[in-house]
Amino acid sequence: MAVCRLGKGSRRRAGIACVLGYVCLSLLACRSMPPAPEASKGIPAAYADRPQLQGKAVVELEIETAEGLGRVLLEIRGDAAPLTAGQFVDLVQRGFYNGLTFHRVEKDPQPFVVQGGDPQGDGTGGATEPGSNRLRTIPLEIQVRGEPYPRYNTLIEDPVALSKLVLPHRLGAVGMARSSPLDSASSQFYIALSALPILDGRYAVFGYVTSGMEWVERIQVGDVIRSARVLEGAELLRVPGSPKPAAN
Repeated sequence: MAVCRLGKGSRRRAGIACVLGYVCLSLLACRSMPPAPEASKGIPAAYADRPQLQGKAVVELEIETAEGLGRVLLEIRGDAAPLTAGQFVDLVQRGFYNGLTFHRVEKDPQPFVVQGGDPQGDGTGGATEPGSNRLRTIPLEIQVRGEPYPRYNTLIEDPVALSKLVLPHRLGAVGMARSSPLDSASSQFYIALSALPILDGRYAVFGYVTSGMEWVERIQVGDVIRSARVLEGAELLRVPGSPKPAAN
């Protein structure tokens, strides 16, 4: 899967939109799409079998860098992004991220993102369904304040709606990377090294760094996620078809 890469872009300040958009997060290539019919009812029927986080969780990442081992805490917001947060927490519970690397780091000409979570280690891989080789993807999921459910597979361009995003791209935002299709996110995630409003409405934020941002800022290409584990909220993960909530 050609997962969106965070590109290198121009060094001219006037070209900042290109710098951020070239990310292979495919900002300029994407076009606004109407909501899926099921979106008005909540989670689209096509994704009802995906893991869902019904509340907030805390995940700890232990990161191995050239400067030592760092501990990073993430608040995962299933209250505003149940599918995206559920996908991430489910993968953490399965030990999927343990030993994977950060394959993309963009700090110049200004702090942008670090990206990891690819089992291939080169930005082309994702997570598969348990027991199969079928890639498991999720739709773009963005919650606007005042609306009962997140919007699915829909780019948000209206300035009023953008000003009401529950989970905007501020410093430390944790989001799901994807390729051009809006429903292509799988396991690759990124952490924002600065406020990135140009990504708002286009990529799904599902949490924030609450501790250890100084370690995130030290990450270089090839640094390893030694371990990822759920410290709080594991009981809020629901995997449809399972007889009981997932647990540690």
